[in-house]
Amino acid sequence: MKNQFLLILCFLYTVLLLQACAPVLVAGAATGASVANDRRTAGTVLEDQSIELKASGAIQADEALSKSVHVSVTSFNDIVLLTGQAPTRALRDQVLEHVRSTKKVRGIHNEISIENPTSFNTRSNDTWITTKCKSTLLGAKGLEATHIKIVTEDGVVYLMGLVTRQEGDTAAKTVQQVTGVQRVVKVFEYLD
Repeated sequence: MKNQFLLILCFLYTVLLLQACAPVLVAGAATGASVANDRRTAGTVLEDQSIELKASGAIQADEALSKSVHVSVTSFNDIVLLTGQAPTRALRDQVLEHVRSTKKVRGIHNEISIENPTSFNTRSNDTWITTKCKSTLLGAKGLEATHIKIVTEDGVVYLMGLVTRQEGDTAAKTVQQVTGVQRVVKVFEYLD
C-alpha cells in the first residue's frame, strides 16, 4: 500500500514538472523557429542581444543619466539604433559614449531627440503602433515579416533588418498606412 502511494505521488510530481516545462519548450521552439528564419547567424542574433543588454545596462548603471533620459537600445547585425529623448545634448552624448564603449558595435544610428522624456501614455501608444505594424507586415505580399525589426518612438516607426531594396520599400510603404504612424525611417542593411 505504501509503495503504491509513493508511486502515485512520484507520477503526480512528474506530471507537474512536465507541465512547468511546457512553456519553456514552447518558447524555445518559437525562438528556434525565429532564429532559423533569420538572415543573421545564430551567433549574431545572440551578439545583438548581448549588445542591447550591455549598452542598456551601462546607461542604467549611470544613475544620473538613467533618471534623466528615456532611451531604447536596439541592435540588429551589430548595428545599434538609439531612440528616445534626452533633455540636453550633454546627456545624449553621455548615452552615445556608453554605447560606443560596448564591444562588437559596428555602427550607431542616433535618433535620440533633445527634449524631455515622453509620457507613459505615449510609450504605450508606441507599443500599440509597433504591434499593428508587425501584424500588417505579416500579411504583406513578397515580404517575410521576421526579417524586419520594428521600433516605434513617439509615433515614428524605425525599420531594421537585412533586406533587399524592394523588401525595404514594400515594408516602408505597408507600415506607412498603419493608423498612428507619423513617419517611417528605414535603417536597413541592404542585401543587393
